[in-house]
Amino acid sequence: MILLAIYYVIAITVLILHFTGHLERWGLEWLVLVLAATVFPAVIYL
Repeated sequence: MILLAIYYVIAITVLILHFTGHLERWGLEWLVLVLAATVFPAVIYL
């Protein structure tokens, strides 16, 4: 359960940074793709 909470905190942080433009500035837009790829196993696990 703790891992799921950590996952959600990271996901929300990445989304906020994406929509505010910080990830693009820092060259970390690939984090959004990594997050999208990890959604499917997390949903299947639940």
